[in-house]
Formats: sequence, structure tokens, C-alpha cells
Amino acid sequence: MVRKKTEHSELSAAILAEEFEYIASTAGQSNEDRARVSSFYLVAVGSLVAALFSTQLIHSAEGTRTLQLLFAGLFLILTLLGTLTVMQLARLRAAWHESMSALNQIKEFTIQRDKLLAKAFRWRASTMPPLYKVNSISYLQTLEVALLSGLTFGAAVFFLQAGAGYDHPVWIWTFALSAALFSFFLQLMIYKRFLRK
Repeated sequence: MVRKKTEHSELSAAILAEEFEYIASTAGQSNEDRARVSSFYLVAVGSLVAALFSTQLIHSAEGTRTLQLLFAGLFLILTLLGTLTVMQLARLRAAWHESMSALNQIKEFTIQRDKLLAKAFRWRASTMPPLYKVNSISYLQTLEVALLSGLTFGAAVFFLQAGAGYDHPVWIWTFALSAALFSFFLQLMIYKRFLRK
């Protein structure tokens, strides 16, 4: 009977150790994926901006308008990619948070069985950061993507107006800057909303 109880205890400990290892690796994977997702978006925006500056502008008015409408479409696509990136960053933050919760559940279980272990764990359920944390790496990456996405939406509105022949510089810039600010704050609202889904 004692031997069976020992075997059961060893099996339980092995299962807990494997589960802990698996959850820790999923948390690490979420962090790696977060960096990869935001880097991809930054490269995409950088590539388009480089293309914009390296383009030889066509001298005819019709050719310039066509090019401006093309850039409006490309910047709009980048804005949509930025929105998807923000949504992915939110879901990856939520996945990381869920992994941390699972790790802390295992810690609390082992502490209940051995009270001395409480001194070994600095990070516990009570000290876990909130899901929505403004100064977290995830939020700062989202801020970066939202800023670029806002700029790309403002650029899309600017080029759309220029390509459509709208010829009031003050209003063109006013609409473009307003669109950029709107898109920036919308991206941040999307991030916060997708954390809770």
C-alpha cells in the first residue's frame, strides 16, 4: 500500500513537472511570436515607404493622379495589416496571460502540499501582472504598430484626396491628420477589446 502511494505520488509529480514545462514553453512561444508579428509589420511599412521615396513621379497630371490613387490603396492595405497585427498582439498577450495563470495554478497546488515552497516562488497568482498593462512590452509594441498604422491611414487619406483632384491644401492636411489620429486611437481600442475576448 505504501509502495503504491509512493508510485502514485511520483507519477503525480512527474505529470506536474511535464505540465509546468509545457506551459512555460507556450508562454515563451507567445513572447517570441509577439516580436515576430510586430517586426513583420514594421518591415512591410518600411518597404512601402522606401518604394514611395524611390518612385520616379510621372510628369503628366493623369499619371500623377493614378500613382497617388495607387499609393492610397497601398497605404490602406497597410492600415488593414496594422489592424490585424494589433489584434494578433492582443491575442498573444492573452495567450501569455493564460499560460501564466496555469503556471501559477500549479505553483499554488504545490504550495498547498508543501508550505515551505511558498518562499521559493516570487511570482505567484497574487503578484501576476494584469492582462491590460499600459507599460508592458506587448502594449508598447501595440503602441508602435498603432502609431504606424495611424500614419499609413493618414497617408491613404492624403493620397486619396490628391489623386481625386481635391485642391485645398489646408483641408487635405486637416483630413489626413484627423484620419491618422482617429486610426491611432481606434487601434488602441481594438487592442484593449481583443484582450478580453
